[in-house]
Amino acid sequence: MSSTKILDYTNPQLSGTIIVPGDKSISHRSIMFGAIAKGKTTVSGFLLGEDCLSTIDCFRKLGVDITVEGTNVTIQSDGMDNWQEPKEVLYTGNSGTTTRLMLGILSGTKLHTVMTGDASIAKRPMRRVADPLRLMGAQIAGRENGQYTPLAIQGTQLKAIDYTMPVASAQVKSAIILAGLRAEGTTIVREKEVSRDHTERMLRQFGAQITVEDGVVYFEGGQQLKATHVNVPGDISSAAFFLVAGAIVPNSNIVMKNVGVNPTRAGIIEVLENMGASMKVEVEDETAAEPTATITIETSNLKATTIEGDIIPRLIDEIPILALLATQAEGTTIIRDAEELKVKETDRITAVVNELKKLGANIEATDDGMIIHGPTKLHGGKLQSYGDHRIGMMGAIAALISNEPVEIDDTDCIAVSYPTFFDHVNSLLNK
Repeated sequence: MSSTKILDYTNPQLSGTIIVPGDKSISHRSIMFGAIAKGKTTVSGFLLGEDCLSTIDCFRKLGVDITVEGTNVTIQSDGMDNWQEPKEVLYTGNSGTTTRLMLGILSGTKLHTVMTGDASIAKRPMRRVADPLRLMGAQIAGRENGQYTPLAIQGTQLKAIDYTMPVASAQVKSAIILAGLRAEGTTIVREKEVSRDHTERMLRQFGAQITVEDGVVYFEGGQQLKATHVNVPGDISSAAFFLVAGAIVPNSNIVMKNVGVNPTRAGIIEVLENMGASMKVEVEDETAAEPTATITIETSNLKATTIEGDIIPRLIDEIPILALLATQAEGTTIIRDAEELKVKETDRITAVVNELKKLGANIEATDDGMIIHGPTKLHGGKLQSYGDHRIGMMGAIAALISNEPVEIDDTDCIAVSYPTFFDHVNSLLNK
């Protein structure tokens, strides 16, 4: 039974310090790389969200020993060659990252595996990953020629390819690179717009040699990963909801510590600066595998902006909450080049526009984004989350500035990426 929340805030203000949960992308990869490497890998700051737990479950079914104690995880692996062929289907839940990256990893093993996920994953396109992997020799079968789950993978010897990415996608890029681990030759991936680079950074952490020059990745096959320690920073995509809340809720001041500010992910900081947000970013360690910062945000007088082009891959997951931010900015904000939103957990362009309109926002959808006129006072209403964690959280932050209660269905989906979300909202509320 999904949960419905009725959120009723009277003159709220947000004040205090929070540490957002670990980065989802990095948490996924820490398990994958730790399972590939031979030896004992330790992880701190792991995200205990449902998506990342799905990744752990898949590797346990492959015979990898994984223990979880709070946000600390230990992976003891004998390496890929010693994985066991699973007796049951690998269930990836709601996780597109798990499904797509596992396709790349499993294609180069000696195993036969079958993957499936929930109803949302069953609608998400997989041929964007399966097709380049097939060029490497991968044997992948599935609905509509591998477009949709369930997917069956017969592991085989792969050959390197030189592949130009048709769209910016870290998941597709990572799947190809991870397949390249077991491929003969040098795998080359060319990006027109640079997508998030957590895979490239983590490969270096695990001792691999990988070269990135002018948007081109070169990766030699046959490398062995070495077990290591991974420290997972806070997820900037989760922090985004409180960055926006701090900027739009009157009399607010929020401090967030240990937020990952990887340049391929930090587009929201650039947008907030362009819109005139009252914000301070103090980088803690630029030399770390993943740089982190303490970010302070205060109630701000915001002006509209245009969000387009090569910044889009650096904030694609933040667009729902940025749309809410734009409803409180002076002028017309335009978001374009964001067609990728249509193939997320739901069609996020349609979902964002429909739900914010219910609250009185002046917003319209376009083929590749949306147009938002502001500032607009929001009223209450009944919202759908569509089972999408980012739409659910967007609605909850909207409730903080609505003059009437906001009811949101299926808020359980928020646990996918931010299990402590409402705890953090409540901890910041000064009443």
